[in-house]
Amino acid sequence: MIQLPEVIKNAVEALTRLPGVGEKTAFRMVMNMTNWKASELMSVGSALASLQHLKLCRDCGMFAEDDLCSICHDGIRQSSKTLCVVEHASDLMAIEKSGHFKGVYHILGGVLNPLLGVGPDELKLDDLKLKIISKGFQDVILAVNPSVEGDATCSFLKSILPKTVNVERIGFGIPIGGSLEYLDPMTITKALENRKRF
Repeated sequence: MIQLPEVIKNAVEALTRLPGVGEKTAFRMVMNMTNWKASELMSVGSALASLQHLKLCRDCGMFAEDDLCSICHDGIRQSSKTLCVVEHASDLMAIEKSGHFKGVYHILGGVLNPLLGVGPDELKLDDLKLKIISKGFQDVILAVNPSVEGDATCSFLKSILPKTVNVERIGFGIPIGGSLEYLDPMTITKALENRKRF
């Protein structure tokens, strides 16, 4: 059995830290990169190393180049008085891709999960409450994934916010082009709960 150089082993191990990348995939990537020019390797390496200097928006928690991200910096979006609460930055980006939402966001960074030690303090839910009150948000949309923890997070948020704030949860159910016969019971349950007059 051939002994590979430590450089290759270390590169494979580093790539397996990425989600969805197993040892075989990481090995194929590294083997491909061994054919790259030194300048290409340096370019990729410096791009990845620069992630350590990434800033987060002080208002919503999204990635930013300055203190505020482009969304929070937009006065028109701020004046909408609508806040969308999401779990992660990837959720924010998915909603933005739809082009439909014109308000601002707040990234929780997770959901309540007592078994993993994630409570209201870890998610800074009191800070979120103060933000909603101080900025005068009238509508809060909870775009949190449908799970036991997500449901608990939404219920908790609704319970701590003033009654004057309109709190809504995004709808869940059958995807466009989906067939009922192939859907799981939870998806069908959510679709029935979120039905509307036709």
